[in-house]
Amino acid sequence: MSEELLAAFAAIVGEHNVLRAAADTAPYLTDWRGRYRGEALCVLRPATSAEVAAIVARCARAGLAIVPQGGNTGLVGGATPLAEPGGRGEVLLSLVRMNRIRAIDVANDTVTVEAGCTLSALQEAAAAAGRLFPLSLAAEGSATIGGNLSTNAGGVQVLRYGNMRELTLGLEVVLADGRVWDGLRGLRKDNTGYDLKQLFIGAEGTLGVITAAVLKLHPRPRQRAVAWVALAAPAAAVQLLGQLRERCGERLSGFELVGRSALELVLAHLPGARDPLAEPHPWTLLVELSDAQADAGLQAQLQAALVAASVAGLIEDAAMAESEAQIEALWRLRENISEAQRIEGISIKHDIAVPLSAIAEFVARADAALVAKFPGLRIVCFGHVGDGNLHYNLSKPSLQDNAAFIAQTADANRIVHDLVHELGGSISAEHGLGQLKREEILRYKSATEMDMMRQVKRALDPQGLFNPGKVL
Repeated sequence: MSEELLAAFAAIVGEHNVLRAAADTAPYLTDWRGRYRGEALCVLRPATSAEVAAIVARCARAGLAIVPQGGNTGLVGGATPLAEPGGRGEVLLSLVRMNRIRAIDVANDTVTVEAGCTLSALQEAAAAAGRLFPLSLAAEGSATIGGNLSTNAGGVQVLRYGNMRELTLGLEVVLADGRVWDGLRGLRKDNTGYDLKQLFIGAEGTLGVITAAVLKLHPRPRQRAVAWVALAAPAAAVQLLGQLRERCGERLSGFELVGRSALELVLAHLPGARDPLAEPHPWTLLVELSDAQADAGLQAQLQAALVAASVAGLIEDAAMAESEAQIEALWRLRENISEAQRIEGISIKHDIAVPLSAIAEFVARADAALVAKFPGLRIVCFGHVGDGNLHYNLSKPSLQDNAAFIAQTADANRIVHDLVHELGGSISAEHGLGQLKREEILRYKSATEMDMMRQVKRALDPQGLFNPGKVL
């Protein structure tokens, strides 16, 4: 990189926010799982949308590629620069300094927030205003709003509140030529043409750099009821979901499926963790009801629903949380699955979605096919049953066996992804495609659909400078 270009970047963001030393750039160049490591000419840390726009305009003139990055908690290498940039070089654009809450409109139930704000900081700001921002996921302490938007994150409350597409009203985006599109409108109705914000949500930074957003807020729950429920098979979970929706309506805010292998990893690696039930069960559910009314009677309602499910033979056992501390302890079991599995070593991760009616068939057929192909396989299955999203992760218990198994990733993917496609599902429900699945998706999307995506890319990023080698 020329000294002239470095000086230009330093003039935009300040010399101390142009990182080049290996020790300074290293945390930005490796993904959370440690699977991908890339190279960047430098790491730039802008503090305003104007600075982002100036950087993008300067990179466009120089033909430099740009990799936007938030909290670097992604699981598919979507925010990691390429190991071989192809000769023109890549600049990593870290948005973590753009972390301000610009405004909270309580009457409109909206918040305007910058892309580098962490999810937990937004949740705290909403709570201080007496409101709820409902997106919740395990990495919320470091994951940023820009990353959540770029991957269309879902999380554990998507059943009630939807994913980031449903939670977003407006965006501010820096386009490929350095112009800033100000779409920060807090309108729930705006039928004046194409809904442009939806192009950038879920695009993984390949079409533009999201710098701020207007997001929906909701009434803050004053009462929660949570239970840990045992069942024999995923089919019972789908049936129970239908019953709880009929009995509890929109109060049903959490419905998380946890396979026994997933729970055992957490019990082994999370200090102080214990099994909520006296006996082990092949499948468990974390069920939560919530309401804005403090006297909503949720505990009694959930207990009655579970008794009815037990009488119907759907569930085998259940433990109700009796305090806020117990509620948090149950949620920690669910939220620490990914971290516990990471401690055990690398796995073949599948973030899939199928119709609710196909969940039981997918688990049964995928389990059987994989165990037959890979004897001794450990299948860690958990996820958001309410929207058909399962995290279906594969590994071998011993490090030596696992290394040999990981080398057969393509064979494992073919079994899982072909079945998902057959059942009308998606091979990426909420993590995105990134580097991990950019070739895999060609097998499952039609040529017409891929061509439409490429046309959108060419229209918004004609030089192909935004996050090359991801998604397409």
